[in-house]
Amino acid sequence: MKIVAIGDFHVPSRAASIPNWELDVIKREKPNYILCTGDVESEDVLNELGSLAPVKCVRGNMDWLDLPEHEVIQCGKFGIGLIHGSRVHPRGDLKQLNWYAEKMGVNILIHGHTHKLDIDTYSGRLFINPGTATGSWGGATSGERETMVIIVINEERLTIRKCISGDCSGVVCYEWSGDHFVKCGEHSEEDM
Repeated sequence: MKIVAIGDFHVPSRAASIPNWELDVIKREKPNYILCTGDVESEDVLNELGSLAPVKCVRGNMDWLDLPEHEVIQCGKFGIGLIHGSRVHPRGDLKQLNWYAEKMGVNILIHGHTHKLDIDTYSGRLFINPGTATGSWGGATSGERETMVIIVINEERLTIRKCISGDCSGVVCYEWSGDHFVKCGEHSEEDM
């Protein structure tokens, strides 16, 4: 299973469109799903993503679209939760995010709102924040690089490729060890 995790677009209020390099990567990767952490602001963004792969999207604090607060998808033995994260204070707090993951019954939680790409474990679960697709500023940032992640799930192993301003060479992997995730490596594709 291949998933693109992406979010915090803020189109059109803070950015004009989805960066072309991201659309090109998504086309090339042909994911099974695009999981969007919200703050899309425009149906045009969802339609453009939906022309590339099936999209699951949650409502961000800047969205007025009819979107759910959260989504859960099952991928093999993994439950994957999707939230925006605007109710988490301070932003990105792993203890609070873990509460959401526990409440949703998932062992992987994809979240946004901070505009910062981040991958971490806490209490045995895996937390993935794809950052901001457009590099737009947020409440805790003055503007970041354009980011998203590509997640490949192969039985008990997840390979996560970090895509930052057109460079998708950063790779980190995690393995499921019965009841928790263990980091099994981090490298650049050039190291392979």
